[in-house]
Formats: sequence, C-alpha cells, structure tokens
Amino acid sequence: MGSAAIQGRLWGARARDWACYVEQVSLPLFGAVLDAARVTSGTRLLDAGCGAGLLALLASLRGAQVAALDAAPGLLAIVRQRLPGAEVREGDLESLPFADASFDAVTAVNSLFYAADMAAAMRELARVTRPGGRVVVTAWGPPERCEFLTAVMPGLGPLMPPPPPGAPPPHPGALSEPGALAAVLTAAGLRVVGEGEVACPFVFASAETSWRGNASAGINQAAIAHSGEDAVRAVYADADRAHTRPDGSVRYENVFLWAAGERP
Repeated sequence: MGSAAIQGRLWGARARDWACYVEQVSLPLFGAVLDAARVTSGTRLLDAGCGAGLLALLASLRGAQVAALDAAPGLLAIVRQRLPGAEVREGDLESLPFADASFDAVTAVNSLFYAADMAAAMRELARVTRPGGRVVVTAWGPPERCEFLTAVMPGLGPLMPPPPPGAPPPHPGALSEPGALAAVLTAAGLRVVGEGEVACPFVFASAETSWRGNASAGINQAAIAHSGEDAVRAVYADADRAHTRPDGSVRYENVFLWAAGERP
C-alpha cells in the first residue's frame, strides 16, 4: 500500500494556508534544488510531491516543461491555477503514473520521508528519469541545527497517532544522518553527483500566522485528528513564544540537505 490515500487527506485539509504561509519559506532550498537538477530552458521536469507548486512555477520561469504530482487534491487545485499549462497528476510516490525515462530531471523536496516505502518511492523516481538525467531529493538537516524540529517535535510526538504495526512513524528528521540521502540514491541505482545544505529559516509575521501555516502541514493534521486542535495549538504556542522577535514575528533557524543522483 502506498502513501497517497493517507497523505493526500492530511495535506489537502488546509491547502490554501500552506500555499499562503508556509511554502515560501523553502525558496532558498528550491533554488538550490533546481540548480542541482540542472533545470533550464527545455528541461522536462517532474516535481514529485509538489505541494502547491511553487518549485514547479519557478522551474517554468526557467523555461522548463513541467509536470507535477502530489497526493493532495486541494494542493493540486492550486498548482493548476498557478500553472494552467502544466501536466498535473494526483498520485503516489511509490507508483508514479509516468512511463520509464519520461523526464530529464526529477525533484522530490521534503516529500520522500513521507512515503510509506521510501525505497520503492526512490526506485520510481529513478525509473521515470532518462539515462543521464538527475534526481534531486531533500531532507531536514541534523536536529541540533533545526530549531523548528527541536522546539516542536518533543511536544508533538506524544500527540501523534500510533503508526501501523511494523511501520515506523513518518518523521521529518528521518534522513538527516550523514550520508543518508546519498545512500537512498545509491540504493535506487543512481550515481551520486552532488550534495549540499541550505539555510532555510522559517519566518512568520506573527504567532497567529505561524499557527495557520503550521496547522496546514500533514503531520500536524494527523496530530489534530488524534489529539484535538487545542492540544496541538498549545505545543506551537509554547514553541513560538520562545522564538518570537521584538517586532512580533516568529523565526526558527533551520538547515536542509539535498543530494543529486544521475541515472546511468
């Protein structure tokens, strides 16, 4: 069983808030990923786990021919508004609805660790990439360098539903260990051609904006469904209070990792 049915419901619940308040915090990472994937005019690109489509939009501005896939219909509706000419599909990372070698480049920004079977998802990303093409995947950096994780996850963890029997719970820090991203590329038959890190501070204009944005994330929707919105909101209120600046904005310093693999 893939991850689309569960993740699509969670990430689509408050799609507009995700697009308005959260997606742009990843702009530095999006730029690094597009560079690592060598996206330029005429590149056939698949953004797998595209969210509300901001990376796909940036790729289109470079002249790429963009396809976008996500599990959440609510997010895909926004992608279609932003990119009316793009091929936009609802689907599962573990079973991509595209033919072999369809793309020059495939990106998966902070989506791989939500797959029920990461190895299967990586094989699919490699399968739809042409020989000589690139797959670029990303993940959170080490927890000690990601203020958001260290501030939120200890309180959020007990509010999450138990994972299915025998399955580890999805965790944003799952691929933060040194070499972990490169290892999943290698296991999928790709040759690692680059790795790097990008500072991506999470900045929100106010605590209310922080809550609206963060509540839209699938992991928090799962916690809300299991433990109630008040309990989850209390975790964020405590975390935001410790990261509020004199002007009332909320800022968390974070580092994200990326790795690029080339298909032989």
